[in-house]
Amino acid sequence: MPQLSEAQVIDVAEVFRLLGEPNRLRIVLSCLDEVHTVGDICETLGLSQSLTSHHLRLLRTARIMRATRQGRQVAYTIDDDHVRDGLRNMIAHFVEPHEHTDDLAIDEAGS
Repeated sequence: MPQLSEAQVIDVAEVFRLLGEPNRLRIVLSCLDEVHTVGDICETLGLSQSLTSHHLRLLRTARIMRATRQGRQVAYTIDDDHVRDGLRNMIAHFVEPHEHTDDLAIDEAGS
């Protein structure tokens, strides 16, 4: 794993902060496998156009989403495969069966 500069650590933390807002995460996930226009996203997620546009602007600035013009409309997709793969891996982590052991409780009981 490459060593990150302080500025890069701050940038990565900002990406996680942005994705920590549920509506922004829902927007990103809706575009995980398909390109969508703002109207598509609004309709699918039940969000206003102004709120959706605000979130998309933040996500573009953070290089999570990319905008492309399709005629008179702007369509959005995940910026690149690094972002897409990271999200897919995180989703897989949370949906796979997981045998949870509470290591802390075992350590405390064994002490």
